[in-house]
Amino acid sequence: MAPESELEKRMTEDLKQAMKSGDTVKRDTLRMLIASVKNAWMAKQAALTDSDVLGVISKDVKRHQESIDAFKKGNRADLVSKEEAEMVILQAYLPKQMSHDEVVAEVKEVIGAVGAKGPGDKGKVMQQLMPKLKGRADGKAINDVVTDLLGR
Repeated sequence: MAPESELEKRMTEDLKQAMKSGDTVKRDTLRMLIASVKNAWMAKQAALTDSDVLGVISKDVKRHQESIDAFKKGNRADLVSKEEAEMVILQAYLPKQMSHDEVVAEVKEVIGAVGAKGPGDKGKVMQQLMPKLKGRADGKAINDVVTDLLGR
């Protein structure tokens, strides 16, 4: 599999740099990420777009966050710090995340455009928002804001 998207090319170059500089954490994290991207490519049976690669990275970040939460409950500070270091490396490939206020502003704009009046219109609002905010805001955070603004 030759790198197709710009993100894949950037990850491959960063992996080479990490190998040359002896940065084992970055090297290992990028190897795992590239393997995840390759698995997604094999599942799709087609070249991945940057959007597809961002989806893979987002899933890996979410998996790391879940691991961090579990390790904190188990009082495993050593593993928490390892997972956090890997998560920082992965987040460098994601677009800047929107603040809560920015998400609220986008949700209000879409609610106005769609003409949503209550909880029954949540599906219409989410259908417009998710593609627009993909990769820039967490889906659960978006859902929570929509639920709050439209009422329960």
